[in-house]
Amino acid sequence: MNKGRAWQAGDTIGIVAPSSPGDLELLPKAIAKVEELGFKVKVGETCRQTYGGYLAGTPQLRAAELNAMFADDQVDGILCLRGGYGAPQILPLLDYDCIAQNPKLFVGYSDITALHTVFGQDANLATLHGPMASSCLARGLDDWSMSYLLRALTEPEPLGEMINPPEEEVICMVDGQASGPIVGGNLALVAALMGTPYELDTRGKLLFLEDIDEEPYRIDRMLTQLALGGLFDDCAGVILGTWTNCEPKKREGLSVWDVFQNIVVPYQKPMIWNIQIGHGAINMALPFGVHATLDATSGVLTIEESVTV
Repeated sequence: MNKGRAWQAGDTIGIVAPSSPGDLELLPKAIAKVEELGFKVKVGETCRQTYGGYLAGTPQLRAAELNAMFADDQVDGILCLRGGYGAPQILPLLDYDCIAQNPKLFVGYSDITALHTVFGQDANLATLHGPMASSCLARGLDDWSMSYLLRALTEPEPLGEMINPPEEEVICMVDGQASGPIVGGNLALVAALMGTPYELDTRGKLLFLEDIDEEPYRIDRMLTQLALGGLFDDCAGVILGTWTNCEPKKREGLSVWDVFQNIVVPYQKPMIWNIQIGHGAINMALPFGVHATLDATSGVLTIEESVTV
């Protein structure tokens, strides 16, 4: 597994917008927050671009910028500005050989799930599912999430046990233990890649899933797609993060919990619910591609390998 170097004070961090455009009023605050952490900043052109109203530039621009950030010897790490929509568009345009030869810690979540997937599978790169510059840091990241983020960014040591805030219980949905690298991310993006050359490979891996603003029937549809594609047959275990604003909007019916009980629990893979990672108020940084152990019976996820060197 290729790994980027842990970030150090004075390092230059490239900020990119591979998906939707950011709020231009928030950009100076996002830059300032990264600088407050002790880093220099190189702002990508996409951070000030809008294309079609919902994209941070054309696919060609967004891909070229990301390729350039990896190739740039002056850039020590890469932080996404925000998620949104559009990352899958650039997957065929990325230089995976260059990325593999210039490993850097890459950070983001939500729509960035598509990039985590291809970086892991096509560049053998360990990445960090975690808070982003504009959508998180500029808006004020809570202390719990900031602690996990800084440890993952700056300490070349395993994160160890992922511990929720005291008021949030991790619940066992299926007993058992499993181990392997963590993959996955946003459910909608994992589903969007099904049937493409970039489909997520879950064989022998721990599958992490989270989402926001999706009603249970839509989550049912996406989980069914993953099930029909064999992802739950192949995975070693399942880690469920936060499901923010995912209640039925217009009618009573199944909850998200019920949908997972119906579709995923029958596979009897060790599975936990409610680890505080995703679009919730707490978003702990989660390394992808490195070894972890899931003790679902005890509700414990342990990261046993550092995401950096």
